[in-house]
Amino acid sequence: MTMEMKDSGSVVLTAYHPHSPARIPGMEQSFVQDIPSSRSPGSRKSLPRCRRINRMLSNESMPTSPPAFTRSNSQASVDSTSMEDFWCEVESIKESSEDGPEEATLLEFKPADEGELEAEWLQDVGLSTLISGTEEEDGQALLSTLTRTQAAAVQKRYNTYTQTLRKKNKHTVRDVRDIFGTSDSTKFIVRKSRFGLTEVGDLSPEDMKKIRYLSLIELTAFYDALGVELKRNRAERVRRRENGLFGVPLTVLLENDQKKVPGIKVPLIFQKLLLKLEETGLETEGILRVPGSASRVKNLHQELEAKFYEDTFDWDQVRNNDAAGLLKMFIRELPSPLFTVEYLPAFITLVEKIPKIKLQLQALHLLIMLLPEANRDTAKAFLQFLKKVVANEGKNKMNLWNVSMIVAPNLFIYKGKRANQQEMQAAATTAHIVRLLIRYQDILWTVPSFLISQVRKMNEAAINNSKRQLMFDKGVRKLLRRKTMERERPERPEGAVTFPPYLQSDIPEGVIRVYAPLHSKVSMAIQLNSQTKAKDILARFHCENSRGLSQNVRSQIQSLHEVGGNIGQHCLDPDAYMLDVYRANPQAEWVIKPKAS
Repeated sequence: MTMEMKDSGSVVLTAYHPHSPARIPGMEQSFVQDIPSSRSPGSRKSLPRCRRINRMLSNESMPTSPPAFTRSNSQASVDSTSMEDFWCEVESIKESSEDGPEEATLLEFKPADEGELEAEWLQDVGLSTLISGTEEEDGQALLSTLTRTQAAAVQKRYNTYTQTLRKKNKHTVRDVRDIFGTSDSTKFIVRKSRFGLTEVGDLSPEDMKKIRYLSLIELTAFYDALGVELKRNRAERVRRRENGLFGVPLTVLLENDQKKVPGIKVPLIFQKLLLKLEETGLETEGILRVPGSASRVKNLHQELEAKFYEDTFDWDQVRNNDAAGLLKMFIRELPSPLFTVEYLPAFITLVEKIPKIKLQLQALHLLIMLLPEANRDTAKAFLQFLKKVVANEGKNKMNLWNVSMIVAPNLFIYKGKRANQQEMQAAATTAHIVRLLIRYQDILWTVPSFLISQVRKMNEAAINNSKRQLMFDKGVRKLLRRKTMERERPERPEGAVTFPPYLQSDIPEGVIRVYAPLHSKVSMAIQLNSQTKAKDILARFHCENSRGLSQNVRSQIQSLHEVGGNIGQHCLDPDAYMLDVYRANPQAEWVIKPKAS
């Protein structure tokens, strides 16, 4: 995927496209899907373990020395006015924290023992089986899909972990050479332009979990190739609030809110604050920068805690600058930062150690993929609001840098830890990250196509091993019951498409059967050609089945979903070319239903 973006001149971001010329020594393989070829059941015993690992992990997968970069001018582009805004915001945060009620420290930081960070990393990427010594399906499927650079990153962390345990004499650990099988690698390239774009909410939770595993491995390999250390924090939770609005974990807020509004993804109080500002505050001069009255904000805070869930709070009394103060307070007082405690150092390193915007965006893209679902959805809503603020710069006098400098300390100086002067200086550099987040958010919320390809391969490996089946939501399980029965029958020729018995007569390749439970009780067979797009199928169903639909169904945005086969569930881009998607997953079923909000 190649995207043109202008930022202090013309900058071209080449994100994970296997055809792109290599820009970073040692990174060629990290943006190319290496699919191990199949091997015979007995091939693992045919070679000694050391030879198997050496064949898969060549010396070419890692650079021999860190690349030399010159410092980017992007760090010098902050004007003095913006810096003044930043420090005024820091002072405002200090004053509000001094005036507010004293709370127990929510996060404590402890230095990690040698080897502990590596163990945590292996767990976070879904390879905890390497620590436990068991050979579970998920870990083996994940390892079988790694590119050479990704495998090198895993090997490096596992080597450190095993060496540490041997020093400590705790227990026998598996040799790194036992982890990877050997196979010749071939490149499998999915042209994203024909598959459309996939947003973070378009995949099933199970597949997004795999995306997070792969993103952390890829990010680590990316930093390794740049010669940059991927730093992470460790945080021990001491105490947290389980009720209320401010200072409550996002997951707890959502759990409470979902009892009122099922399926909600962003806390209700946060949504209401954004809505208030979007309705009346976008044109307010100095919005976000000009503070509200400290006493009014304090009183509104207390009143919201008491009345919000009773629906008796009067929003008309809230002034725009006070609402902005409450919004920033909500973000600042989260027990864990919006961009997580673990990866705040990675964000700062991104600015300080990676000089080119194109490379920063690639790293930032992977960091966004790592966010927990609640953090990601809340951050997305917040950044969409900030984009609207900047769009009204002509009236509110808040340009991109003004907004970035005001928001940065609220995101990167947080309640759980009192920042010293050096840390606040580091937070100032993160205004550049906020700027990237606001400006390029439409790119950052899409899932890289090469990661989706790897997820498909992981799922195929899991299916082929027959150790467990993918878990889908209840509605999808019912829909796939027929296909499960078909899989239990004798194996069909490779490439054949399986349909229910009453549809199996003389159906040529390239024909899909689309189900639309809300449109019709019957399915429709559709012959695909090279130009058929998902939106063409949607238009046909709407045209032929619009009569008799309820007004509620008509008002919902319908999407075509790819279900089963080598994917959990995938809401397709309307511009996706269906023949390409079908060939990538011929065993899928195709369902028209509302897109998840």
